[in-house]
Amino acid sequence: MKNKIIIGTRGSKLALWQAEWIKSELQKLYPTLEIELNKIKTTGDKILDVPLAKVGGKGLFVKEIEEALLRNEADIAVHSMKDVPTDFPEGLHLAVITKREDPRDAFLSRISNFKFQISNFRDLPHGATIGTSSLRRSCQLLSIRPDLKIEQLRGNLDTRLRKLDEGQFDAIILAAAGVKRLGWAERITEILPSEVSLPAIGQGAIGIECRIDDEFINNLIAPLNHPETSICVRAERVFLKKLEGGCQVPIAAYARLIDSRVLMDGLVGSVSGDTIIRGHIEGIPNDAENIGIKLAEDLLSRGAREILNEVYSRNNPSINGEIAS
Repeated sequence: MKNKIIIGTRGSKLALWQAEWIKSELQKLYPTLEIELNKIKTTGDKILDVPLAKVGGKGLFVKEIEEALLRNEADIAVHSMKDVPTDFPEGLHLAVITKREDPRDAFLSRISNFKFQISNFRDLPHGATIGTSSLRRSCQLLSIRPDLKIEQLRGNLDTRLRKLDEGQFDAIILAAAGVKRLGWAERITEILPSEVSLPAIGQGAIGIECRIDDEFINNLIAPLNHPETSICVRAERVFLKKLEGGCQVPIAAYARLIDSRVLMDGLVGSVSGDTIIRGHIEGIPNDAENIGIKLAEDLLSRGAREILNEVYSRNNPSINGEIAS
């Protein structure tokens, strides 16, 4: 048996928490296994002054790590599932999806005198400034509160909280999973229900990518796969793939397994939040991927295609931008 493996990871605090967690789970299973972390700076880590939607392209937080896998400089890559594109380089695949943490979005307001200054999203004053780097979040929040001012918020969790506390924002929206994993749960003012902010595809789940032909590694990490999470996240990812979605379009989906049924909600919205097409579908776990495709087709037939074509043609004037039917 090989006695050492290398985990490829980004260098942010959250990415390192995730990589260390995978390392500890593997060491529980294989106490003699030596595990090393290879910290890799990705394109998304280098460009902090531009909104992700304007950077364009897919895989901003995974491409360089995948290249390390292909060069055998890492044996596995640990990713936040919401960062992972739906297509993989030849020779690589998504082998494991671990048990999901809370997939919802968290609303954080400033604290003074040990109390939250704004007690929840509904209590935001008129024209309040919200920090988020996500078009998905801003679209949904603006559809409920068009008076809000949405400002770009990039950087790691510490940086985002510091900007909030300095008064640059009235509140910020973050993924609840990351806040909880880094031990900041007490800073969460409110967990936003999915009716207010439907989560990103794969939010809250950690994925492990590796080389398809590395039988030893595939067998080694297989016990970390969480079947229920895997079914739900794969349904969400098929939905995204059918829509050919990237970070330039507000797309959201959330699937869960309840009483042996997959329940899934999805949406496509305009960047301004003026138009949001929502859908809901249910089915059996064995049919999870079809569920994702059917939900995407339903939204496309009810106006999502027009929204997607408009966004893609605006971002790429030279491209016709037609979305597959």
